[in-house]
Amino acid sequence: MAKKVIIIGAGPSGVLLAHYLLRRGENYQVDIYERRSDPRVIPFSKSRTFPITLSQRGIKALRKIEGLEEAVKAISLEVTGTIIHQKNGKTSLIARQKPLVSLDRTRLAIALLENLTQKYDDSRLNIHFNCECTQVDFAEKQVKFQNTETKVDFTVDYDLLVGADGARSAVRESFLSIENFECQQKYVPSAYKSIFLPSGNNSEINLQPGKIHSWRLDDTTSVLLLYQPDETISGVVTFPYKQNQVVSLSNAQEVLKFFHQNFPEVGYLMPTSEAEAFVTRTVSRILTIRCNRFHQGDSTLLIGDAAHAVSPSLGQGCNAALEDVVIFDQILDENSDSLAEAVEQFSVRRFPDVHALVEMSDYAFPLSKRLFIEFVLRQRIAKVLHRLFPKHFLPSLFEVISEDTNSYSQVLNYYKDWIAKVKESNKKLTAST
Repeated sequence: MAKKVIIIGAGPSGVLLAHYLLRRGENYQVDIYERRSDPRVIPFSKSRTFPITLSQRGIKALRKIEGLEEAVKAISLEVTGTIIHQKNGKTSLIARQKPLVSLDRTRLAIALLENLTQKYDDSRLNIHFNCECTQVDFAEKQVKFQNTETKVDFTVDYDLLVGADGARSAVRESFLSIENFECQQKYVPSAYKSIFLPSGNNSEINLQPGKIHSWRLDDTTSVLLLYQPDETISGVVTFPYKQNQVVSLSNAQEVLKFFHQNFPEVGYLMPTSEAEAFVTRTVSRILTIRCNRFHQGDSTLLIGDAAHAVSPSLGQGCNAALEDVVIFDQILDENSDSLAEAVEQFSVRRFPDVHALVEMSDYAFPLSKRLFIEFVLRQRIAKVLHRLFPKHFLPSLFEVISEDTNSYSQVLNYYKDWIAKVKESNKKLTAST
């Protein structure tokens, strides 16, 4: 008899897990519940979206499902390095040995959904949008939902419940009533606003495609921009949450003045319409999550941001979430599809790696100007030394963490001295503000 799997969340990790389970044959019946509307049918501009990068970890997870890597790369751009822009117009390039894949998160989710629904019909797969998880009964193996359009409540049974519903997971919230479950939720010190710019190809400012473009002020206010496949440019402005220059900008003229003075290339490319939109755009914050386990009993599992949301500083959030699916699939193989064994083993195996990732994501980037200069120099020196003496010197942290040949725990061990140095420095700076 097929095992009924309920996946909460139709983001990349939840949909990829459905792919992996359904390819295992007739063993699984999968239902996905998502509180938002179907991203395939609503106007794209209204979707929850932002640019992400996939490294070899994420790409390898897609590659195991026929057609996914090709579908995702068709809507992506290759990123071969980072260009650091200085206020005086000078730039420096930190090249990558292996390219990243850049795309919009919503487009990634749509590509995974479309491939999934093309392969499986409703005899094994059902996807329910506008359905919010309101309560989980672990003892009865039941989960309650409310349809957000009709306000109708309903209950479904499950053999396996997977919370893939993000950093503010409703499934994880239900864990809090269980004895011995611990979860630390912490906001990173910075906040951010999104930026959307037209193509710079026909202007005097030529931002090179295929690169992450980075600007930074002494107070740590930063801009990160990426080209998108339609040649537009999108990214984020990050800034200290408590004391910043951004939140007080109250009209388009103030926004344009701010960017022209501090990030001239961005100011030149920004139209008045985007400056007006920037004023009204919500200030967002990143919530990081550390849990002492990712399962409950023998039938409930947390994956992705629901289990281990991280700072985006290393670009590993989505990659780690997709890698979760690969790890769980391997554990099912090792345990002959025993869900009771697999959910517990996932916690045991994944715990040290994702906690290492949280630590590295929190403290890879220094807040102090002096350490940031050292950070840039380290990236350049590491590249040269690794090329000359590959057996004796590692590449930069950004290169090593992108490869799936080393676990996150191993990567942290390699760079533990740098992470400890930044951690001490950052804590001193944040304590004094």
